[in-house]
Amino acid sequence: MSAKHSKPGLSHVDEQNQPTMVDVADKAVTQRTAHARARVKLPAPVRSAIDGNEIRAPKGPVFQTAIIAGTQAAKRTHELVPFCHPLGIEGCNIQIALNAAGDAVIDCRVKVTHKTGVEMEALTGATVAALTVYDMCKALSHDIVITDVALVEKTGGKSDYRAGT
Repeated sequence: MSAKHSKPGLSHVDEQNQPTMVDVADKAVTQRTAHARARVKLPAPVRSAIDGNEIRAPKGPVFQTAIIAGTQAAKRTHELVPFCHPLGIEGCNIQIALNAAGDAVIDCRVKVTHKTGVEMEALTGATVAALTVYDMCKALSHDIVITDVALVEKTGGKSDYRAGT
């Protein structure tokens, strides 16, 4: 039974203004992808610990650990965000690179063939990877800033989206 929504733009509120999970029973199964990005501003003490394209902290290799943490988080998004559907994610790829300013740029790409999209999974993966970088580097400085968490692109479902277009 499909919930009716009180406001056209709010998909998780029913006609009684109560929170609700979106009913996806009648949606088409399509391949859906999402790409999210987060940036971690690294202060000088953290940047000085970078060797090549990696930071080795007392807790271990920072970027490699962040990739693992972000992937785990993407797979468990439905446990963290109340109205997300549990999904059998078919692909999750997280890459971390340093930009010209010495910031860590985290890209999380997620793919599924399902009735609902994976935007929240990609955003969660990028965010938890960023939080892991913070956690592993905070002994060097607490001036680390996580910023610019955003959906870059999504495909599949009713419409595609690309930031800035």
